[in-house]
Amino acid sequence: MYGLGGILLFLLGVWSFLVHDGLLRKLIAINVTGAGVFHVFIAVAYRGLDAAPDPVPHALVLTGIVVAVSATALALTLGQRLERPDD
Repeated sequence: MYGLGGILLFLLGVWSFLVHDGLLRKLIAINVTGAGVFHVFIAVAYRGLDAAPDPVPHALVLTGIVVAVSATALALTLGQRLERPDD
């Protein structure tokens, strides 16, 4: 169920990226797509109730979240700089 939710988030993000105009809307769509990928990774790490989850996908998701936040901040800054009139 969690993996299916991740796939749906991914597809929603791709659809939104292709349909909407505007830099901010596209940036939000990319973030939703990334959240879908993170959900799928966590679903892949699940081994059942009796076993511990695989730590490698969890480490990848944690690293991906940090990179996604940094890339989003950079993209917002560059987008703001692009939309500012020339001085």
